[in-house]
Amino acid sequence: MKAFLWLGLVLLLGLARAGLDADSGVRHWLYLRAELEQARSRIASLDAEVAALREQAGQLEGDDYALERAIREELELVRPGQTLLRLGRRGVPSDWIP
Repeated sequence: MKAFLWLGLVLLLGLARAGLDADSGVRHWLYLRAELEQARSRIASLDAEVAALREQAGQLEGDDYALERAIREELELVRPGQTLLRLGRRGVPSDWIP
């Protein structure tokens, strides 16, 4: 009977040590588990972004007008006779008028 009591006590102390150990205990395992979940969430977000970019690239490859429009928007270029109108540009105060 005393052997079972000692065995239970040893098991209880072992569980307490595992729960309180900062480097390899339950708290560290829970921290790593939360970090893994955040990484998985970030991966899912990046996968969705990659899929959207692939779709956009496919659209640009198949449509010459869309490709030209995207290039002109990115480089802020206009065709002769057109006027470029900038609205809400970052870095320039909204009350600034050239």
